Amino acid sequence: MSAALLKRHYGLTGSIATLSSEVERTAEITLSAGRRLILKTSTRPEAFDSFRFQTAAMAALQGAAGFGAPQVLRTISGALMFEEEGVCGYLQTRIEGMPLHQAMPSPDLLFRTGSALARLDLALAQVDAPAAHRPVLWHIGCWSQLMELEQYLPSGSIADSVRAAMADYVAFIEPQIADVAWQVTHNDPSPHNMMVTDQGVGFIDFGDGCWSPRIQDLAIAASHVVSDPALPLGGAEHLIAGYSSVIPLSTLEARLLVGLMRARQAALILVNYWRSHLFPADAQYIRKNVARAEHGLSILAPLDGSAGEAAVVAAI
Repeated sequence: MSAALLKRHYGLTGSIATLSSEVERTAEITLSAGRRLILKTSTRPEAFDSFRFQTAAMAALQGAAGFGAPQVLRTISGALMFEEEGVCGYLQTRIEGMPLHQAMPSPDLLFRTGSALARLDLALAQVDAPAAHRPVLWHIGCWSQLMELEQYLPSGSIADSVRAAMADYVAFIEPQIADVAWQVTHNDPSPHNMMVTDQGVGFIDFGDGCWSPRIQDLAIAASHVVSDPALPLGGAEHLIAGYSSVIPLSTLEARLLVGLMRARQAALILVNYWRSHLFPADAQYIRKNVARAEHGLSILAPLDGSAGEAAVVAAI
């Protein structure tokens, strides 16, 4: 089917290899000249709005400086995506590089990653993408309900840390989150979606992108690089410093950031234990970031609001 869609809508042929993904079907296309592309397709009704958002956002980022992003290839008819007989999809270029989770996370690399993420957010702030307000599982608006999934958590200290992080979010952060800047965001800059290339840091997989707090992108990226117990923010200091060198944080953003990082780690743990229960055959892929989130949450757990704010201000 992928070969037929590729030929019919793009006039291209090549070898096809299926890649891991949770929602849409992702295939790597290798053309006869050796160029590699990514074809994303889905038969799910909700994928149409998701693909509309993704293609419009990536198309709007072309030409922006300071970061890399895939380029959407238009169909033979000039459209950003295609739809036929219950199947929709699009074709994009493939960013050549190393995922951040495979790279040595030096302070310099993390600083450059934070800087690139801020430049991505500056570019996304100018984007008027369709379906930016569509339902997204990972949207921050869902977080106050996520503790309904706690039955899927393993018992022990991690479950206790998750409960504490989400309780803190509901009590102190959610009432103030409307007062920070909101815009179109990537909403999933994880180490699997940030690529280290010869041209700088690139970002892939805009499938969870939506209208959300701008600071959310920083909170998500920073939450994934908390790894060193010897540092107050576990090493996320460097990424936060890079981001704030391009987009200075407001006083409120600095106050909320650590709580948002902890809540994102807790949300990731909750959602992925639940999804692993629903789809046991895909559990290994679904939980690829869980161990990192659990370790990071254990490092950030002792920080209360004032200590977290002080750590962020020191990092900046």
